[in-house]
Formats: sequence, C-alpha cells, structure tokens
Amino acid sequence: ALDRVDRAAFFTRFNEGEAVPYFYEPFLEAFDPDLRKQLGVWYTPGEVVRYMVARVDKALKDDLGIADGLAAENVYVLDPCCGTGAYLAEVLRRIAANLEGQSLGALAGARVKQAALERVFGFEIMPAPFVVAHLQVGLTMQDLDAPLADDGTERAGVFLTNALTGWEPRTTKPLPFPELEEERDRAERVKQETPILVILGNPPYNGFAGMAVDEERELSEVYRMTKRVRRPEGQGLNDLYVRFFRMAERRITEKTGQGVVCFISNYSWLDGLSFTGMRERYLEAFDAVRIDCLNGDIRKGGKTPDGQPDASVFTTESAVGIKVGTAITTLIRKADHTPAKDVGFRNLWGETKRQELMATAEAEPDTIYRNIEPVLPLGLPFVQTATSDNWFDWPSLPDLFPVSFPGVKTSRDGFLVDVDLDQLRTRVADYFNATLSHQEIARRYPAVMKTTARFDAHTVRDALLKRGGPLDAGFIRFAYRPFDIRWLYWEGETKLLDEKRVDYRPHVFEGNLWVEAREREAKENFSRGTLVRHLADNFGNGLSSYFPVWLKEEGIGNDGDGVRSPNLSRTAQRYLKCLGVSVEDLFHHILAVLHAPAYREANVGALRMEWPRIPLPGWPDGDAEGAAKALATSAARGRELARLLDPEAPVPGVTQGPLRPEIATIAVPATNDGRNMTGEDFAVTAGWGHSGAGDVVMPRQGRIVERAYKPDESSAMGDSIATLGESTFDVYLNNRAFWRNVPATVWTYNLGGYQVLKKWLSYRERSILDRPLKPEEVQHFTDTARRIAAMHLVDALTR
Repeated sequence: ALDRVDRAAFFTRFNEGEAVPYFYEPFLEAFDPDLRKQLGVWYTPGEVVRYMVARVDKALKDDLGIADGLAAENVYVLDPCCGTGAYLAEVLRRIAANLEGQSLGALAGARVKQAALERVFGFEIMPAPFVVAHLQVGLTMQDLDAPLADDGTERAGVFLTNALTGWEPRTTKPLPFPELEEERDRAERVKQETPILVILGNPPYNGFAGMAVDEERELSEVYRMTKRVRRPEGQGLNDLYVRFFRMAERRITEKTGQGVVCFISNYSWLDGLSFTGMRERYLEAFDAVRIDCLNGDIRKGGKTPDGQPDASVFTTESAVGIKVGTAITTLIRKADHTPAKDVGFRNLWGETKRQELMATAEAEPDTIYRNIEPVLPLGLPFVQTATSDNWFDWPSLPDLFPVSFPGVKTSRDGFLVDVDLDQLRTRVADYFNATLSHQEIARRYPAVMKTTARFDAHTVRDALLKRGGPLDAGFIRFAYRPFDIRWLYWEGETKLLDEKRVDYRPHVFEGNLWVEAREREAKENFSRGTLVRHLADNFGNGLSSYFPVWLKEEGIGNDGDGVRSPNLSRTAQRYLKCLGVSVEDLFHHILAVLHAPAYREANVGALRMEWPRIPLPGWPDGDAEGAAKALATSAARGRELARLLDPEAPVPGVTQGPLRPEIATIAVPATNDGRNMTGEDFAVTAGWGHSGAGDVVMPRQGRIVERAYKPDESSAMGDSIATLGESTFDVYLNNRAFWRNVPATVWTYNLGGYQVLKKWLSYRERSILDRPLKPEEVQHFTDTARRIAAMHLVDALTR
C-alpha cells in the first residue's frame, strides 16, 4: 500500500509543516496522553512561527543594528523546547531569504548549512519530537538546496537534553550509554560556551508542574523577590513556562549581554499577581518589551469583547488546542542598555488573528503597538488597565471596613449542604447514629467517608460520635450562591467542614449586613458586590471575602446578644462623623458604587488587579460642600439595590403585588398548550446540569429559545427594553413548561462569578435534585429574574 503514496507530494507537504499538526500531535495524544499533558506539548501553528521569526529578524536589524539579521554570522539562535523543529526550519528559511540580497550565488547554500550546523540550535527533552525535528531540519536543508551529508559527518544542532539545566559547569554522573554522554556533553558546550543572541519558541504549557528541584528551583526564585512592586501572590511561578522565561532572560542579559527573547506562552503572567516580580525584572533587564496578546481563553468564555467567537490561536481543524489565553512576548536587550519605561501592547481577537499576524509581520512597532506604562500600585501589569484618574485617591474596601472573613469551604457540599432541611437532617442524623457502621455510612454517603490528606473520615466521625450530636444550632441558613440560600450543617469541631471559619460565624446575626468582594477579579468583567445576611460559601473559583457592617465585640464563642460595634477604620469613623451619616449609609453607598455600570466600565482594569476602591465625596475630611447630601443620595440607591439583592426580602412592585408593568411580563411560568403546570411539568429535565467528579455540579446548555418581544410584552415593558436587551428568551424546565420572556441582559447577568439564573437551574436538574421543583421554587426563579431586571433599571440611572 505504501508504494501507492506519492512520496514527492507527501514530503513536500511534510516539509511545509503540514504533517506535524495532523500526525505527530494526534499520535502523541493517542500514544501517551498523560505525557503530552504533563509536558504541555502543543504544535505551534505555522503562521505563529513565521510571525515570531520575522519579528526576531526585524528586532535584530532595527533594534540591535545587525544589518543581516538572522543571517549574520555572529547571531546564534536557540529554541530551548524545539519540539518537531518548526522554529528551527523557519529560521533557516529566513536566513536563506536574507542571504538572497548578498549575491552569493552558489555559496548561499554553504552559508545556510554552516548556520544549521554551527549557529541554529534546538533542545528537546522528548525522544519522539527530537527525531522528527532532525527529520524536519534535514528536509528543510534539502529544500534549500543545502542538504546535510547523509554519511553521519554532518548533523543539525538539535540535542536531546533538558533545556533548564546544565548552563553552568558541574560534575556530571556517567550515563549508561556513551552516545547519551556525548549528546549531553555537546548540549552543555552549547549552553556554557556559545554566545546565544536569540532565544525563541513555544515553552511547555503545564500549569501544574509542581515545585522545581535542584538547578531548576533557582530559575523562578529570582521572580519571588521584588524591589518596589508588591510581592508575588499565589502559585503561578511554579508553571513550567516561567522557568523557560528565566533561563532565556538570564542567558541574554547576564551572559551574552544583548539579544532577543521571543516566546509564545500562557498569558497569565501579563497581569497575574503571581508575576509582579517577573514583570518588574523585565522592565529593568530589557530595553523594549512588546506583547501580542492573542487572547482565546476558553476558561473566560472564548468570546471577543463584542461577543463573537474567540478561539485559541492553537485551535486546528483536528483539535481545540490550548485552552488558556496566549501571548507572544518579544524582549529586546541592547548592549548599551536602558531599562524599559513602557510596554508595546496590542490585542488580537477573533477568528482572523493568524491572518493579522502575517499581515503585520514586517510592520514597524509604532504602527501596531500601543505604548502603555505599567502602574506600580497595580503590580506593573503589562496590559491596558482601565482606571479612573483619581482611582488611587479613593480608599479601598479594607481601608473602610478593616475586618473581613473568607467564605466557608465544606469540601463535602453534597452531604453538608441541601436545599431541603429535612433531607439534610436525615443525613446528619444517620451520620451521628452510632449503630450505623463507618462502612454503612460510606455506602449511603460516600463523600463524607472519603479520607483525604486534610480529612481522616473515620477519626472525625469517631470524635463526633463520642461527643454526641447532631447539634440543633448547627442547622443554619447558608448563602451558597448568589440568590441561592440553602441549609448547612455547621460543626465548629473537627474537620467535618474543611474550612469552617469559626471566627466568622459569631458576627452573623439578625440585622447585620455583608458584602462579598475579592482582592482580584478572576474574570474579565467585575461581578462582585453580592449582599448576604447569612454565613456564606466562596463564590466562584478562589476565596471570597465578606465585609460586615457590624462586629460583635465579644467575638468568638459569644452566645448572647452582645454589643455590636461598627466595622470601621479610624479614618472612616472621622469621615462619617464629619458628614453626620451612619455606617449603614456608607455600606449602602458602597453597594451602589460596586453595582454602578459606569464605575465598573471606567475601572475594569484596576478591579482585576486589587481591592475595589470606593469614591467618597469629600474624602477623607468630609468637608466638601454637598458631600453629605451626595452620599445620602447614593446610599438611598444602595438601599434599593440591597432589597433587590436579598432573595428573602419582598420588594413591592417587583416580587410583591401590584407589580410594575415593565416587570410583570418577565419570566412568567407558562406551558406550550397554555394550561396550568401540573405533575411532571415541575421537573427540570432540559439538561441544565449534571454531576461531575465528587460533589461538583457542572452546568450544561439546557434549552432556551431566543426570540423578539411579543406585542403585549413590548407594550408593557416600554422604554425598559433599551436597558434589558432588544431580544428575549424562553427558558425551558422541560419539553412542556418554561419561563416566558426572560430578557437578554437578565438571562446573561453575572454576580459572584456566576451566570445567576443558569447556575441556579444547573443545581435543580431532576437527576441532581432528585425531585421536581416545588411551585415556590418555580416562583423563586421568576422573582430572581424580576429582581435582576429591576437592578438593571436602577443601574441604568447611574450611567
């Protein structure tokens, strides 16, 4: 059968790079998917490779003054994670193109071959792509009419080695085969003796590489230290690509003294709080920093700012590719070094970003990049950060309310949290029933008897059985998600709850108000500011912080009414005293600010980087004319929002009749035949959620039908349609029953990191809830949709 293959056509397309994405990557996925995931192996699209090589060549010529660019005999090039050799092949083609203008005639091939043998290097740690890289370089040289000798006397500079080690002289251990020792020694001569001027490529994309060891540990340590910027937070510096960046930076800035680094990588480092030291160092170490932000983050919805599809640049016809957003970074260091003051930045979005890269490959930097000056208090982000001019004059939320608490984390939600109190009581009673063995409890409720590193299931249950229970006071209301209040069994002893927050609970009492916020918004659009009155879970990925209006002075362990004091800083106390307003006025002003569209839009960049800052009239002295009136007006709007945000508070005209005309037509329960709902009509079976690993409930697409407003709806809603959206949805429980007329902005509304209505439905799928909805639960969805619509209409007044 192989005799029927057109070998010339096959190798022509192989040499053009077409075989690799359609053969090697799927092969590795099938052959060893764990290894592929572990090392973050992804084929780089040809357009990306050609663009990066072109930008490096231009930087050599224009920024470093090397007229021949990559063709110059003093330009040594390294791809430290060369994979199948795409960058190496493109560099050699670029060298050949640069030589065309030198009238070398028949000598051009010898110059390109010299480069392939002596100046263009690739390191690869995996044997299979290492072999393919040699093949691809060899075929490229044939295509350039400069073939390598096939007798073994000439080999491409591609070495099987760990690119992150061996850069300094060391004592090495003998290897089992002399060929491997020779390979290691050749690679280390390149690392230790060659004045590398260009390092480019596509480092591995494994965000869970674990802690580095030995020589690798030192690579990221330097980024953990800062001079002026805030210290790094989180675990991002453990990512493999960071180690490759540090290896390249050190080689260019500390060894060669000048050069170019060009990597495509995860884009988290551009503004993540784990990478503040990394960004600070690059501004000091390089003369120019240029960023092509390719976006394409599937985790953030995979949409452009105007809602169009925004796939990863790595997406191919055969695979989705990398799911995180990516960016091409070009770092330039001149021999006569001057630290960079700004960053050249541009965004590329949508399905044509590869074409945009190719169209601008030779463009002048000032025609494609916008210069941005990284803001020190925000951690020197290398992205555009929309921020009000007086943002840093405003106090942050902790500057006003100094005490906050992280949310409760049970790690056993399926057992300890429930919509139905009776169901929860039954489970907990079984757990405390000493006549039921551990094995029987594990059979009935596997999650609560699964031992983990932080939870010894048998030891915990034994301790609680010995003490006795359950405690009646442990069954409490629990703000599980925005607009989704459930029941929690709370235990202050043992690790039955993973993070029980014993210091938080005493301050949860009747009449206290809390607002949820984060120091950094994980998603593009700010969605914090949930009002809660109960103990609360963490909303979205990571930790929520809950800021109370009042604190119980007795603190932990107080069982009486106690004396409450305002949760205010001294500066905030003086400010409120000068204005003659209360702490609850301040709280409701904060709520109004956090939900104001104009505030969110003007400060979207800053809100992604630090605590919300709150504009206050006359801050900090409170002596500005009209300050008290302005704050009182804002607080009144905040009180209106508070009633709408509290699912347990009736709101006349919205959840309590008579309803406002523009509200009454929203989310009306209906059936296909116009008859009343009955029996199975109350069951959610439209595919809104399913059980994932452990207790996790994962959302699904469900069934919605987008449509135009009907005449009676348009007439009733009037001008509010301009705010609520020009289209609406019918949202289905099942094949027969649905909520009629859920306006677009209501359906897509996000709070606490969730699409509120869709998230609520995902937990109510019959296969998860194990029963149909109750009429009052159907009404709760309706009421929530109407609350959200009313909030949009209140917010519209602040635009």
